[in-house]
Amino acid sequence: MKAAPFDYHLAQDLVHAKELLHEYGHDVKIIAGGQSLVPMMAMRLAKPSHLVDIARIQELQTIKHVDDVISIGAAVKQCSLENNPFASQVPLLEIVLPWIGHHQTRHRGTVGGSLAHADPSAELPLLACVLQATLHSDSLVGGQRQYTAKDFFLGPMWTTLEAQECLSHTDWPIWSGPGIGYAFEETSIRQGDFAMASAVTQLQIDHDEKVLRLCFGVGGMGGTPYSFEDLSSTVIGKQLSIDVINDLCEQAIQSTDPASDLHASAPYRRNLAKTLLSRTLQQSLSMAKAAIHPSLR
Repeated sequence: MKAAPFDYHLAQDLVHAKELLHEYGHDVKIIAGGQSLVPMMAMRLAKPSHLVDIARIQELQTIKHVDDVISIGAAVKQCSLENNPFASQVPLLEIVLPWIGHHQTRHRGTVGGSLAHADPSAELPLLACVLQATLHSDSLVGGQRQYTAKDFFLGPMWTTLEAQECLSHTDWPIWSGPGIGYAFEETSIRQGDFAMASAVTQLQIDHDEKVLRLCFGVGGMGGTPYSFEDLSSTVIGKQLSIDVINDLCEQAIQSTDPASDLHASAPYRRNLAKTLLSRTLQQSLSMAKAAIHPSLR
């Protein structure tokens, strides 16, 4: 199929983009890389009458280290972030980015586009929820707003962004200090496909191997990514034995709501996600222990 007719508007700067969004109201879509929107338009799953292109807006293409966060412009291409030295300040970004689609799609796809598209199986929405990234938007009428990632995603391809809002940048927290470990696992039908299930963990331990900080979550298991802050809080100040990890994984997966489809049943997805989550917790713990006790390397 071909896309329904639409008018194309190239935004010169953020102010111009906000003016265009305000002018065309609810019958407008923002396009940056187009790796998600264009296929949906080709299949007529999306039929906007107006497209506002923000890909050339320089202020949306910056990557900055500001205090204890890495601030990433909404129109930063995924491959640009992948090759940026600042990405190493949030090492999970370095690990996750190569899993997003293929090199060709990352050359066009943007960080903000992936987040705004809000596919519950996508890698960046999961990572944003688990690391508690902050998303910033701007509009002509409402002005600047910010959201925690967990509040930003409402359902499949559904976020808190209004039709006239443009995502401007995202802030990703930097963890510092000794004893940090992290890991990401994903299973898909083919390399580059969206995940059947994915899992991510980041933690920090002290010299007694007791948990100082822990964040973990799973993707592809419901309408939005899952992050488990309440479960994380139950193990602060404790050591993570294999029994504790197994119990955490069991409680976490029981709270998810995966769907069955041609590729996998809901029970299979639960078992898969539980296995992936256990791996990331164990891998993160091993990395953190090696950082605290170099002789373990």
